[in-house]
Amino acid sequence: MKISEFIDPRGIKLQEAIASQDEAIDKLIALHNEVGNLSDVAGFKEAILAREAKGTTAIGNGIAVPHGKSAAVKKAGLVAITCPAGVDYKALDGKPSNLLFMIAAPEGGADTHLEVLSKLMQMLMDPAFCKTLVESKSVDEFLAHIDAKEAEKDAANANKTDLSKAASGTKKIVAVTACPTGIAHTFMAAESLEQKAKELGIAFRVEKDGSGGAKDPLTAKEIEEADAVIIAADKNVDMSVFDGKKVVLASTKDAIHTPEKLFDKAETASVYHHTGAVSKRSDDSNESIGRQLYKHLMNGVSHMLPFVIGGGILIAIAFLLDDYSIDPSNFGMNTPVAAWFKTVGGAAFGFMLPILAGFIAQSIADRPGLAVGFVGGALAASGATFAAPGGNIPSAFLGALVAGFAAGYFMKWLEKLCDKLPQSLEGIKPVLIYPLCGITVIGVIMCAVNPIVGALNAWISGVLSSMGTTSLVPLGIILGAMMATDMGGPLNKAAYVFGTAALAEQNEVGWMIMAAVMVGGMVPPIAIALATLIFPKKFTVAERKAGPVNFIMGFCFITEGAIPYAAADPLHVIPSLMVGSGVAGALSMVFRCTLMAPHGGIFVFPVVGHWALYLVALAVGSIVSCVLLGLLKKTVEE
Repeated sequence: MKISEFIDPRGIKLQEAIASQDEAIDKLIALHNEVGNLSDVAGFKEAILAREAKGTTAIGNGIAVPHGKSAAVKKAGLVAITCPAGVDYKALDGKPSNLLFMIAAPEGGADTHLEVLSKLMQMLMDPAFCKTLVESKSVDEFLAHIDAKEAEKDAANANKTDLSKAASGTKKIVAVTACPTGIAHTFMAAESLEQKAKELGIAFRVEKDGSGGAKDPLTAKEIEEADAVIIAADKNVDMSVFDGKKVVLASTKDAIHTPEKLFDKAETASVYHHTGAVSKRSDDSNESIGRQLYKHLMNGVSHMLPFVIGGGILIAIAFLLDDYSIDPSNFGMNTPVAAWFKTVGGAAFGFMLPILAGFIAQSIADRPGLAVGFVGGALAASGATFAAPGGNIPSAFLGALVAGFAAGYFMKWLEKLCDKLPQSLEGIKPVLIYPLCGITVIGVIMCAVNPIVGALNAWISGVLSSMGTTSLVPLGIILGAMMATDMGGPLNKAAYVFGTAALAEQNEVGWMIMAAVMVGGMVPPIAIALATLIFPKKFTVAERKAGPVNFIMGFCFITEGAIPYAAADPLHVIPSLMVGSGVAGALSMVFRCTLMAPHGGIFVFPVVGHWALYLVALAVGSIVSCVLLGLLKKTVEE
């Protein structure tokens, strides 16, 4: 498919006078709307501005290529404006931009259009070509220049460099270019390096890590034969394949503007030895600290989801197959078949917190962080302390979050510290120094964190006990909200233990307390499931796909189904769930609902007093939390 097929002639404006970057963006978006590429102008502008917030899309040399990927785009397209006088678009070289293209890419579906557009990005690295576009007097002339240059580029691509056929004595260099979006800078950096390599007489091949995956990937043989490797990237790439090679680390900006310096550095570059450490980039300023933390968090959450879903459904099946009348206190384990499902599901749940912490740490510090994070998550689940190493004060998912980030950033610091060690110790760092020091330190951290959780737990239990049964509605609010606060942590456990202790009293008040506790724990997963259906733009694709499963978990009183969502966005999700669970707990008390079983969800509703009103309390609480999630959570940018 040709580049010109993505450009409607009506989407090209020549010889325009533009006063500011904002005006340029508005004019380009208006062109997209005029040719029918957009379904929501405001939504697409939001995507464009979000991309600009990460770093300017004006790469210098008079070129600006703003781009956005959004559900507001009906079809992929390209529009262009020439501005001979130039406009200040905050270019990297400080010069005005006089050639502006804007790319509109739809969410989901095939990314074939990006390959075509990437070709345009490479073509724009030719100053003479850009000059002809800016000087074009008509739209037809503008498109003719693009067609001619594209044909020239296709011919050049058909004769790609074969490093194995390079003349004897010719220097061989390979490279990888990558940027966060993989649309513009990735391919422009590659083109700049290719042009400079040709000029210097270097046999050269470059892999482009684009949004649709790696394009022109390097082979093991090419890497082996290369004299040096250039990594021009603004995001992490797999460095393990370059072990033992001379490596130059740079940014796409360096490759675009000073490619000759990178080839010069390749002469004297140090040999890279892969130890599992995260590759350092010379310029990562285009990503905010908040965005980095979110990325690490989501790495843990996405790996945790299968354990929550698989384990939760198996536990739900156990309740379905069990006989409540045999032993209400052991519901889920009374029959052999039910016990099997409950045991296997519980085993899956047991991995949940170590997986969360481990993959948060891995995202921060790569492989050295993985083992340390796993151990930290396991200690959060067991509740290990210095006084009781075997564990008795679990800090649950909040503790796992602490473990994951503490492990990741400690290992990252340890890697920098170990860089100062003699070269002779290089081999023992990943197999001895990293795991020994990391696991020891995370053990100390978690044994210090868990007692704090224990003190909090004891204090809460005291407060609940002092309330007694004189204020049942406020008590229902507090117990319901606590069940939704940390979902297995000290607050949740304190409320549940208080409920089961009240159940042992075998009176109406005790049964009312247990009913408030259970309904408070059922609300979070159900509210999450509702919100993923009603407010899909507030959740990632993975979260939306997993959302409906939370209906099952909620109805089975498996509050942990909400943990991945709470971990991914605790500041917005947890308060929303607390309010809804508190409302449900209060209504349960108002309706004087009772429960004589400590667990079971809908499977023990036959022993719930006023079960119809109990369903009302559950529905109202879930709807309240769902609405709050829709209001408080921010729209997710895919």
